[in-house]
Amino acid sequence: MGWFRVFACSWWGSGGAVDSLDCVAIVGVGLIGGSVGLALRQRGLAETVVGIGRRQSTLRAARRVGAVTRTTRDLAAGVARADLVLVCVPIGSIVEQVRRVAEHARPGTLITDAGSTKAEIVRALDRPLARGCRFVGSHPLAGSEKAGPQHARADLFQGRLVVLTPTRRSRPGDVERLERFWSALGAEVVRMTAAEHDRAVAWTSHLPHAAAVALAAVVPGRYLPLAGTGLEDTSRLAGGSPELWTQIFAANRRHVAAALRRFERQIQALRAAVEQENSSRLKRILSRAKTKRDAVGS
Repeated sequence: MGWFRVFACSWWGSGGAVDSLDCVAIVGVGLIGGSVGLALRQRGLAETVVGIGRRQSTLRAARRVGAVTRTTRDLAAGVARADLVLVCVPIGSIVEQVRRVAEHARPGTLITDAGSTKAEIVRALDRPLARGCRFVGSHPLAGSEKAGPQHARADLFQGRLVVLTPTRRSRPGDVERLERFWSALGAEVVRMTAAEHDRAVAWTSHLPHAAAVALAAVVPGRYLPLAGTGLEDTSRLAGGSPELWTQIFAANRRHVAAALRRFERQIQALRAAVEQENSSRLKRILSRAKTKRDAVGS
């Protein structure tokens, strides 16, 4: 697939023995963390899944949907026995939470995340952590504008991409272990550098969200009763958390700004074709867009 490498790994190691995961700790059991927990439990991949969070209401919801076997608000207690720790908190908190996990986890514990941007996180954590713990970044390209464990799904990662962002300091065994982990949840796994990842998702994830936000913001409120599936579908992403997306745009600001400038030029070209009644140019723009849209997911 061009500039990244795809792994469709099985859960089984080369020697035929399954990775032993007696306990997986998930810090942040929202949509992504909750879906990881559900997938682990339904597939029988971990004996214990510990959900760690700040809000008791969220932890109760995670227990209610079956995403975890037990919960705690005490991070130190929650990660104490974990074989693997997955940090699923907003990107502005990931570095701090990973460092806290390392201070309390068993020596040598592998830690990963689910952040939508990678460069700043990987740069901060690409160094020795407490107790010999190690971090390799992950980004599951799955989810929706909905949040919370009540929307978690065991099949959320089925057939979806997960990007790993190892560095030269990452241990090959750690990267391979995470490839097997995400593959066992149904995902296809790719490796990219953190910089490549952020440049790519600015176009494929962050720009679409920005476009949906702009569309939702510009439509006059008095016309909303007339909205049909066109507006509903194209503005759906604007229903995401403003707090979360403020952090994402800020963390990937350089690449998002570049994508927005290119998008602005395309909007200007589209507007000019409409204003000038240039049917041939308008048809070319629409045709090029249809060709690319038809290729999405292929």
